[in-house]
Amino acid sequence: MPFTRRTFLQTTAATGLLAVHPFAARAQAGQAHLRICETTDLHVHVWPYDYYGDREVDTVGLARTAALIEDVRAESGNALVVDNGDFLQGNPMGDFIAYERGLKAGDIHPVIAAMNAVGFDAATVGNHEFNYGLSFFETAIAGAGFPIVLANVVRNEGASITEDQTLVPPYVILDREITDGAGESAPIRIGVIGFTPPQIMTWDRRHLEGNVTVRDIVKAAEAYVPQMKEEGADIVIALSHSGIGPADYEEMMENASVPLAAVPGIDVVLTGHHHREFPSDAYADVANVDAVAGTIHGKPAVMPGFWGSHMGLVDLMLERDGGGWRIAASEQTLRPIAVRGEDRSWTPQVESVAAVLAATEADHEATLEYVRRAVGKTDAPLHSYFALVADDPSVQIVSIAQKWYVEQLLAGTEHEGLPILSAAAPFKAGGRGGPDYFTDVPAGDVAIRNVADLYLYPNTVRAVRVTGQQVKDWLERSAGMFNQITPGEADQVLLNPDFPSYNFDVIDGVTYRIDLKQPARFDREGAVVNPDANRIVDLQYDGAPLDLDAEFVIATNNYRASGGGNFPGADGSTIILEAPDTNRDVIVRYIVEQGTISPSADGNWRFDPMEGTVVLFDTGPGGAAYAGDVPGAVLEPAEITEEGFQRYRLSL
Repeated sequence: MPFTRRTFLQTTAATGLLAVHPFAARAQAGQAHLRICETTDLHVHVWPYDYYGDREVDTVGLARTAALIEDVRAESGNALVVDNGDFLQGNPMGDFIAYERGLKAGDIHPVIAAMNAVGFDAATVGNHEFNYGLSFFETAIAGAGFPIVLANVVRNEGASITEDQTLVPPYVILDREITDGAGESAPIRIGVIGFTPPQIMTWDRRHLEGNVTVRDIVKAAEAYVPQMKEEGADIVIALSHSGIGPADYEEMMENASVPLAAVPGIDVVLTGHHHREFPSDAYADVANVDAVAGTIHGKPAVMPGFWGSHMGLVDLMLERDGGGWRIAASEQTLRPIAVRGEDRSWTPQVESVAAVLAATEADHEATLEYVRRAVGKTDAPLHSYFALVADDPSVQIVSIAQKWYVEQLLAGTEHEGLPILSAAAPFKAGGRGGPDYFTDVPAGDVAIRNVADLYLYPNTVRAVRVTGQQVKDWLERSAGMFNQITPGEADQVLLNPDFPSYNFDVIDGVTYRIDLKQPARFDREGAVVNPDANRIVDLQYDGAPLDLDAEFVIATNNYRASGGGNFPGADGSTIILEAPDTNRDVIVRYIVEQGTISPSADGNWRFDPMEGTVVLFDTGPGGAAYAGDVPGAVLEPAEITEEGFQRYRLSL
């Protein structure tokens, strides 16, 4: 029979022609094999296409993941498909729909159209679903042909959590038919509950404050899961758009999947948000996590990467337990849409599902027209290959545009006349994104796709008023990008792989050096770990030592100004300007007004010299064309790494 969301596909004949999972092979009467497919962090990646690079790729796209889902459905008579959130924002197609085409009542958002074509059973809400505002979110999900659940975002709080009026239903109980090993069908009730990071109230304050409140993930689960069991849920699946983080519970923690898994009554934890894979060695040292078997507190769990790179698969052997079902055994695996070979090239494992492409083809073509539109010219290349080791043109142009914009908006206000600085970070700087994950815009025309490549996120401009001491501490926080370096030693690794490049803010308008002999004052999360450390030296404004008691304005974005990254001076209380425009739009306006931009880096920061000291760092192979023009740096190419990065030696 054809697949519907009301009954499971029952293809006993077909499964005889395909690979049979051991659970299915040995299931007897009263035993059934259930397969749960998960996607997460799609970020509008439906087509296998890189809109920034304007080229087809084999490593992303729900159209490809859908083929893996079709395989599972063909292999098994009992399959469930769910998404873990962050589907609505994250690439130019998402921005095109939100900012250019718009979305009115009755319209179907392309990612929703794609998910409908796949036939999802349920989904939850990620933090990025709120980036375009609540009205846009509600209009978009209205077109979903599947339930969307979220337990910890509340319109109106009740006397207890279970009396809250949540933004969307906190959970759903799916009534399904399941076929056991003897070929007999029986009902099963599957509960699905969703969670998102409480930090959305900081990250998207302008959209959410005064409209919704947020509950702690674990407390919401402890309240609702018993209610789901009382309503007859045989098994409960937690869609946790929350990473696999600390084992010890803290109220309102962002990455709460480990303590969430310990909540009684939750049977399966499907995770995301971290943009990583699980099971994998990435979580080998996390307490209460089995990174090989794929369990958290002994319960099955998966995290299938991001952008449709993988499908997470949980295989359950179910046994009859009185009138219901219980989990007797489980197996957790990931299925990739592409595999990287020894020559570092990608080999696709599946082809795109035609129905998914057809459902979104018109929006895909419109997005291509949108991103190819020229807005001006640049007389120098804009690239991020060396943004983590020297002042960089791709970061410089963002800072210049932000400062230009904030100066206009502060004119005539009480803040006019204060020195205006600008903070910007390199978003595409390799790392987990791979050796091609860099900005690279040649001299010449600059199109919207190039601006989106410079600035990946739909942040809006903010300005904060801070002291000189907070400026210095802000830079100390950024300097956690680097490992501590021992003077006089060769081939030391420069970059801290656990420090995200989007937290490496360069502040334009001051000059400074970074003393790598010193330990980092802050850890990856922004906590002070070495209070006496001072990596930022010779910090100057206008040619003189920076006055730590003076006041400054820093142009930045809503994420940073509202506390994202836990930067000193940026906790939401110092905001003096909440601009209506996105940072991308400001960059476009600046380029349009200038006509031709000259984004040469001014070298306002560099490393403090250490004689006889050499460090290693990795960048994309494309950086070779610019390696001789990095300000204040002499670079020597070393080997190509197994991951495909070009390694360089930098003498300090």
